[in-house]
Amino acid sequence: MEAAILMLALLFVAFVALGAYAGVKAVRAAKRGVERTVTQARRTVEDTTLRAKSMGQLGVAGELAQLRLSLRTSMRATQDALRAGVAEDASLTESLALFDRLSAHGHELDEELRRLEREPDRTTVSAKLPDLRERVEKIVHSAESLRWAARDRAQRFADDDLDTLSAQIDMEAGALRHWTDSAETGAAPTASPAPSSGAPTASTAGSGAPGVPGASHPYERPAAHPYEGAAGQPEGEGAADETGPRAITARDPRTAQYPWEKSARPETTN
Repeated sequence: MEAAILMLALLFVAFVALGAYAGVKAVRAAKRGVERTVTQARRTVEDTTLRAKSMGQLGVAGELAQLRLSLRTSMRATQDALRAGVAEDASLTESLALFDRLSAHGHELDEELRRLEREPDRTTVSAKLPDLRERVEKIVHSAESLRWAARDRAQRFADDDLDTLSAQIDMEAGALRHWTDSAETGAAPTASPAPSSGAPTASTAGSGAPGVPGASHPYERPAAHPYEGAAGQPEGEGAADETGPRAITARDPRTAQYPWEKSARPETTN
């Protein structure tokens, strides 16, 4: 009894611990989701504000907003491309590490540009603009180089895979059409063996070429019929003229004897 109670207590504690762990994981996931949503919303608001400033304001403020917008857009696009590609291509890990180092410089420059937006001395800010513009262009160029290199690499792999797949499909299609070659081979006429030089061919024997010994003449009578005798004449008929027509003479009905007739008895003398 005590053992059963102890087992139930252990199961209860295990279920409670498992529920607490699942609850903590769910809370953390929800918290991360909320933070991600807040970050994206804040980023969207900042980008919209910078876009409005770059188009609506002139002078130093508009140029600073344009620099920040181009820097943020390029860095975000490169980050998304590398993180999406590293899941399929492990060689992009080093590229992602280099981008993280570049992101540090990008964040530092973005913070500096943000501080200069609130700077009241516009003359000093205007003097720093060429240097700021050069730094932004350098970071943007490096980010774009990484992004397009990763895209070209992925496109190259996709083209190679497509070529290999096309070759395999062509090979399989050829294997599936093997019946076409077999049908063409079976439909080809077989060549008959050449006749020997001593035996006449059927066309030569049937044509009856004049002047050739052994060749049949077109006016000669045909071969003996199955009902003809050994001499080539009908049974029960004398030889007729070889050149004249032949007629089959019917049997005399008076001399015919049928099986139902009785044979004549011989006369006896007493």
